[in-house]
Amino acid sequence: MKIDIQKITDGEESLVIRYKEPNPTVKKIIEIIDGADNKLWGRTDSGSMSVELSQVLYLETVDDKVFAYTPDKVLKIDGSLHSFLNSVDDDNFFRCSKSMVINIGKVRGLKSLSSNRIDATMESGEHIMISRRYAVEFRRLLRGDK
Repeated sequence: MKIDIQKITDGEESLVIRYKEPNPTVKKIIEIIDGADNKLWGRTDSGSMSVELSQVLYLETVDDKVFAYTPDKVLKIDGSLHSFLNSVDDDNFFRCSKSMVINIGKVRGLKSLSSNRIDATMESGEHIMISRRYAVEFRRLLRGDK
């Protein structure tokens, strides 16, 4: 299989996939491109799999590894929290601490704590702390300010 990657400085970006027969590699590439806007790919003990972004409760960095948590799965994903936020076009994901990103759409309750922190209760019942550093921005987001 020949791969031709070109960086352009102007004009419209395009992606062309040419194949004789759809093999597993080509099928996976097409699936990734088709579902790039709303799926997250990661690894579990049983292999690679994807989940809908809307199902992700939060992402966490542990020992320089990034994990995405859904109500019933934990996926190890490539990259960093920063790269995840830059690649996802979804305003529901919010950086709540140095090591966590939460899906605001999956927050069931909020409680203000001392030291200007916020305790977010997720749909799963888990409690996620929004640190002082990010709490001001989170409150601004809840008020609808940009």
